[in-house]
Amino acid sequence: MTKVLAFGVFDGLHEGHKFFVKEAKKLGDHLTVVITPDEAVKSLKNKIPGLGLKDRTEHLKKIDQVDEVVLGDSQIGRWAVFENFTPDIIAIGYDQDALEVAVKKYFEKKEIKPKFVRINGFRTDTYKTSLIQKQNG
Repeated sequence: MTKVLAFGVFDGLHEGHKFFVKEAKKLGDHLTVVITPDEAVKSLKNKIPGLGLKDRTEHLKKIDQVDEVVLGDSQIGRWAVFENFTPDIIAIGYDQDALEVAVKKYFEKKEIKPKFVRINGFRTDTYKTSLIQKQNG
C-alpha cells in the first residue's frame, strides 16, 4: 500500500484545494492530510484562519479522496506527524516551497526517504485562498 501525505491550512475549502487533494490521492492508495492548527497558521501567515480548525477538518473529511485527517504541529518545525506515520510520497502544493525545504531537511537525517511530488495549481488566478478572502472582503 502506497501512503501519501499532504499538508495544508484548507481555510475555506475551494476548488483549488479539492484539485490538490484529488491529485494527491492519485499518487497512492491511502491519503492522509495534515491540517495546520490555528496557532501555527498565526505563526506562519501572521493571521488566524477564517474558519476554525474543527470546521476546516470537517470539510476535508467530506472529500471522498481523503482517507484520514490528522492535526499538524502547533510548534513550527517539530514534525510530530512523522513519529507515527512514514509516508511513501509527500504531495507538495504549487505554493508550498518553504514546506518542501523544511520537510526535506527533516528527512536528511532519517533512513527513510519519501518521494516528493509537486502538485500543479488549479486556476491559481481564481482559486487561491488569499485571493478569495480579498474578494469577499
